[in-house]
Amino acid sequence: MTALATSSTVAVVGTGTMGQGIAQVALIAGHRVRLYDTAPGRAGQAAGAIVGRLDRLVEKGRITADERDAARGRLSPATALPELADAALVIEAILEQLPAKQELFTALEDLVAADCLLATNTSSLSVTAVAGRLRHPGRCVGMHFFNPAPLLPLVEVISGFATDETAATTAYDTAAAWGKKPVRCTDTPGFVVNRIARPFYAEALRAYEERVADPATIDAVLREGAGFRMGPFELTDLIGQDVNEAVTHSVWQAFFQDPKFTPSLAQRRLVESGLHGRKAGRGWFDYSEGADRPAARTAEPCPAPGSVVLHAELPGPAAVLYELIEEAGVKVTRDRTPGEPEGFLRLPGGARLALTNGCAATSDVHGKDIRFDLSLDYRAATRIALAASAAVSEADLAEAVGLFQALGKQVSVIEDAPGMIVARTVAMIIDFAVDAAARGVASPGGIDTAMRLGVNYPGGPMEWARRLGARWVWDLLDSMHRQGAGGRYVPSWALRRRADLEE
Repeated sequence: MTALATSSTVAVVGTGTMGQGIAQVALIAGHRVRLYDTAPGRAGQAAGAIVGRLDRLVEKGRITADERDAARGRLSPATALPELADAALVIEAILEQLPAKQELFTALEDLVAADCLLATNTSSLSVTAVAGRLRHPGRCVGMHFFNPAPLLPLVEVISGFATDETAATTAYDTAAAWGKKPVRCTDTPGFVVNRIARPFYAEALRAYEERVADPATIDAVLREGAGFRMGPFELTDLIGQDVNEAVTHSVWQAFFQDPKFTPSLAQRRLVESGLHGRKAGRGWFDYSEGADRPAARTAEPCPAPGSVVLHAELPGPAAVLYELIEEAGVKVTRDRTPGEPEGFLRLPGGARLALTNGCAATSDVHGKDIRFDLSLDYRAATRIALAASAAVSEADLAEAVGLFQALGKQVSVIEDAPGMIVARTVAMIIDFAVDAAARGVASPGGIDTAMRLGVNYPGGPMEWARRLGARWVWDLLDSMHRQGAGGRYVPSWALRRRADLEE
């Protein structure tokens, strides 16, 4: 264990919300903490705010009054940068501007000891570039905390091109000693979370632009059908549309405008309109007092069919639907006629009901085709999206709606589109994760930990790849790619290799 001793001083430069949160974490861990901000008086104000939060922790029974008093005695604001000279670790949480971070660290290099660790809390800039002007760039490492830092456990520990292994190990072990869950990663655009999470926002925005469904419905399908804590539209409203769009644009530019990371024109227009989300009172949704939240598109009750015919086995997690349908009292007859390329249910009216495979329902050669969206857990899901081909009648669609309603699910009928909503989103996240692991960005276990803890995913994408099967994911993305030009849905070679190894 090479964590910094608690007798070491930790300095935090930048005293906004993130800087205060990081300082509080180090303070509670037992360090002396020195706060600095270029704005006169702001470090003192931040120290007062941190003490106020310590008081509330005492009220909640999280720490004792003696612990609060001891922590308060270890906290001090600095009025000038030289007052940080005795720090063993300096963490910057200033503006997300490369020149500002470079200027700060070059100034600190002339003040602090040779073994002082310099850490950047950047969420999107290159750690290599931040350290680029240092005489000894090996001491610079990324320590990316997530907001609010005292509550969220994840810390991404990023090694730049020149970062010494001892520096990265010390940062990792120190974060662990502070009660955090650190994940090691290389210096890649977006690191782990902001790289792999991009499709969660991007595919929802793309589906909205394609008029597949409205924001409230897309949110509901991903939240109630796939188990995500929040939908992408409500989440970006919470984060701030300007902040989310800036990160997306930064990652896209850093990847040399790779079409997989292309920003959304719809989100750009929202930002240009000043509709930045909750902090502005309005984003995708209206947050003014008394404003009604739009409801998700939900089908009216329909009678369940008395029976269905199961052709072959439903793929992946959809296989459990056989049990759920029988448990709901609907008779299931098996048709074992060979030659069907995929499992599906035949409804009484003749329509085929199948899990989305990346093709639009209307493009299916069978004509009367209804697709249902992916769920990571069909038993737990409370909402399912359906999309029908142009040949499907209202009576056919009502049978499909009634079947899922009999299973206790609300149903959202959306416009026909390749990959629907959940399937395209989850498949892209998996592809990004498998590709990142193959490129050594982070370990497979580290990726799953980062995505569960950093953005509260209902599971890790590497775990999803094992459950769904890389072949199913690759086939879905390949189908989407073949139906639309541009390269957005080209599956990675890492996913292809994984799929080939499954066979």
